[in-house]
Amino acid sequence: MKQYTVEITDEALWDMEQLYNHIALSLAAPENAIGQYNKIADQILKLEYLPERFKTIDLKLERAKEIRRMMVDNYSVFYVIKDDRVVVTDILYSASDISKRLK
Repeated sequence: MKQYTVEITDEALWDMEQLYNHIALSLAAPENAIGQYNKIADQILKLEYLPERFKTIDLKLERAKEIRRMMVDNYSVFYVIKDDRVVVTDILYSASDISKRLK
């Protein structure tokens, strides 16, 4: 089975920091924040095997870039497969305007 290297962009790391801060500070639930953060991080690391199991998203601009979407609870992890690498580009709350935020 082919193994990929998983990379996380600075933008995706910033998204993770923002989701942690929102849950920990705005919702006053630091234990939930670290749990959600770790769950998303664990799922991202699992992309090293079979990252093509998630479909490309159905937006015209993003389809050209072959962006894929993995759902983790209420969050969407967006990534592209480039040769032997999986590059995570964004992590967004799924109820937000995804198409607007990805552009």
